[in-house]
Amino acid sequence: MSRVIRITDFHAPELDVYARLREIQLLNRHEPEKGIFIAESPRVIERALDAGCMPLSFLAEERYLEKEAKELLAEYKEIPVYTADMEVLVQITGYKLTRGMLCAMRRPAQRTAEEVCTDARRIAVLENVVNPTNVGAVFRSAAALNMDAVLLTPDCSDPLYRRSIRVSMGTVFQIPWTFLDSRLSWPREGMGFLHELGFVTAAMALNDDSVSIDDSGLMSEEKLAIILGTEGDGLAAGPIAGCDYTVRIPMSHGVDSLNVAAASAVAFWQLGRHRLR
Repeated sequence: MSRVIRITDFHAPELDVYARLREIQLLNRHEPEKGIFIAESPRVIERALDAGCMPLSFLAEERYLEKEAKELLAEYKEIPVYTADMEVLVQITGYKLTRGMLCAMRRPAQRTAEEVCTDARRIAVLENVVNPTNVGAVFRSAAALNMDAVLLTPDCSDPLYRRSIRVSMGTVFQIPWTFLDSRLSWPREGMGFLHELGFVTAAMALNDDSVSIDDSGLMSEEKLAIILGTEGDGLAAGPIAGCDYTVRIPMSHGVDSLNVAAASAVAFWQLGRHRLR
């Protein structure tokens, strides 16, 4: 069994990562090698561990130590496990641990876009998607529906925010991803970079010259970058103008748009099938 430490002091510094530090503090932009993220639930934690992430500590409801968490913790005997009754944990985290377990982990080194896109044929590009729930949902769809990688513009919400990880069900650890280099202006230089990597670009947007998502030419492209915009306003005019295709999802009942998470699932299912050929 790992080193189990029963919580008696709510103000212990070891618990700051779970109880008091905000996401931006965990990220630690000035010293990224010291950045931390929080994974929740044994299944998600296992996916992070399988991806090579390093655990720093665990926080678990006491009754879970002999249940779902037992086998996982047995492999990390030197990592501290903080535990207490549910009532105590609610005071520490601010909400009920519905999945019984949290793990503080060291953030992995950020990969380059070139590394992430090596051998990729279908990638998703997120522009300024700031809602962590939507980011997590897009990642889950991307992993399930044949995307090879995800790129994010610098203003997107971080995929390793706790809520993004939870909504993605840990798929943020299963599909390669990274942020586009902040030194590249978006969309002009960023779009040029995608073209240099050999990708044809497709903007998901409603335009007079848009093609249907089942367009034969679009579907037959060898390498395709599917670009999705922020909540509410969608893609900005610049990226739409710079893309090779503007793509619409046919809809009924007078509906003119979908949430970015829903639109991504439709787009990935339709356009990701080429990857299986």
